Amino acid sequence: MKVLVIGGTLFIGRMLVEELLKAGHDVAVLHRKPKHDFGRRVENLMADRNDGDSLREALSGRRFEVVFDNVYDWERGTTAAQVGDTVRACGDRLSRYIFLSSVAAYGDGLNHKESDPLAPDYNANLYVRDKASTERLLFRMHAQTDFPVVTFRPPFVYGPGNPFYREQFFWDRLRAGRPIIIPGDGHRLMQFAYVSDLVQAMLRAMVEPRAEGEAFNIGDPKPVTQVELVEKLAKVAGVEPTLARVPRDVIVQAGGNATEEPYYFGEYFDLPPITENIGKVTRMLKMKLTPLDVGLKETYRWYLRNHKPRTAGFEFDDRLLGMARTNSHASV
Repeated sequence: MKVLVIGGTLFIGRMLVEELLKAGHDVAVLHRKPKHDFGRRVENLMADRNDGDSLREALSGRRFEVVFDNVYDWERGTTAAQVGDTVRACGDRLSRYIFLSSVAAYGDGLNHKESDPLAPDYNANLYVRDKASTERLLFRMHAQTDFPVVTFRPPFVYGPGNPFYREQFFWDRLRAGRPIIIPGDGHRLMQFAYVSDLVQAMLRAMVEPRAEGEAFNIGDPKPVTQVELVEKLAKVAGVEPTLARVPRDVIVQAGGNATEEPYYFGEYFDLPPITENIGKVTRMLKMKLTPLDVGLKETYRWYLRNHKPRTAGFEFDDRLLGMARTNSHASV
């Protein structure tokens, strides 16, 4: 099929493009750069997906059967209206429009089913608001015109090629023999989706007739606590972890922020928990999901081959550890 991947040069998109090529599809990538490194096998379309005029110009005269919409602008946000512009620019011959949403679309709460309501348009978090309102728009279009949308709501996506400083954050410290800071009691739940599982599910959604008009949760069926995550990461690396619990108020006082440097528990990893029920994707798309331990082993192999471990730059960790010690002495 003739396939457009919006955002195909990093992590999820890169693996998706490679799998589409293996399957013999005719692939174009739309992104903001004048070139990519896939070679001549992949058409390069340069546009800012948040700019309707830019999109229309890049896609003028082209028609695609399948569109994978993977891009979110972390600096400016990507609104439902901008995704609507993308849909219109892609023409009227689509058999699938596969939109990468997020577990964040639920806003908050645990064990969500796909039928649960999404976060309202007045949610304080821009990313949550954009993902939820975009899904509402796309499913409204499906109800009104049979627009062939499919959405996916993964939690934290991990795996080889991850550009976020997440798994590597912990392995760098574990291999350097450093203590791992645990925010608070370390009981916050986290849920993970292996990147190749997500990509395979997206590919199956291209051709599975029942997928049209559906949303899919996808990820590891069982969430883990923050402490359990660190223990699993340490086990894969063959290291016995030293855990240092630091109260969140101490982290905030020191200037720690989950969403920007300096990180204290990986990039974006210390957020209020949102978890989801996994079942529909295994039934409808016949997915056999990768166990977290297996996916982490594969990711660690990639890390060893491709990541230069940090041996310095741990000053913020040391500051937090010092403050925690001072606070514990003061409270005795």
